[in-house]
Amino acid sequence: MFERFTTDAREVVVRAQQEARQLHHGFIGTEHLLLGLVGGSTPTADVLTRHGLTTPVVREAVQAYLGAADIDAAALGTVGIDLDAVRASVEATFGPGALDMTAGRRSREPKGHIPFTARSKKVLELSLREAVVLGSGEISDGHVVLGLIREGEGLAMKILHDRGIDPESLAGEIRTAMGA
Repeated sequence: MFERFTTDAREVVVRAQQEARQLHHGFIGTEHLLLGLVGGSTPTADVLTRHGLTTPVVREAVQAYLGAADIDAAALGTVGIDLDAVRASVEATFGPGALDMTAGRRSREPKGHIPFTARSKKVLELSLREAVVLGSGEISDGHVVLGLIREGEGLAMKILHDRGIDPESLAGEIRTAMGA
């Protein structure tokens, strides 16, 4: 199915994976797809931004629901400790992964392939259906948003709901931005 994705839609999936890694989540959920969508510079991302959905806002909501790193980097930063600098220094001395937790425990950042949740897979399948309904031969980032809305569940929809965003109204704006 990914061969039908436009460059923008592929970048959404790449950003979703990056967000999952940065948040230390071992999966790509609908919330990561939403983060991937708001991180773009497309008409679709512009519509989401007009609704107050920016990367910092969505990331904060995801962290509030799911958590992130065991160590609060922002809190340590307020007292002058830069976790990335500490990690780089330790890895320069002891090698890559020196601070990762021992086997059997969660490492700092997921390694290798990060799987999609069943719900996020469903969103991607529904994005294909949305593309077909709209007569498009390709799946764009707008179709991914429409897939999220059509699926109607998951943390991404909870974040929309918490911000008072009407899914049907949003879908209409996305279709307009796509020229559909």
